[in-house]
Amino acid sequence: MSVVHLNAQSFASEVLNGKGRAVVDFWASWCGPCRMLGPVLDQVADELDGQVLVGKVDVDAEGDLAMQYNVNTIPCLVLFQDGKEIARSVGALPKEALLDFINQK
Repeated sequence: MSVVHLNAQSFASEVLNGKGRAVVDFWASWCGPCRMLGPVLDQVADELDGQVLVGKVDVDAEGDLAMQYNVNTIPCLVLFQDGKEIARSVGALPKEALLDFINQK
């Protein structure tokens, strides 16, 4: 499964009402570290296909959603379990660190 691009409506249905784990990248096209993280997210989405939803929210297009989750610095990765936030990380991560972030207990 590839990375899912989320808006306010799909965020509610895919993440908040979803079952299991979801990692959401709050990002912007003008952000250098965000662009570095993109290919890593693509690899992780392919590896964890069917196990974890990997989504992206463009903070420029979905500013209200970013404000709702107090995203002040990007890239900001927010980890959800059954629709509830359980962790967050700011900044680009290498693949292994991203996998560790997603698989934490």
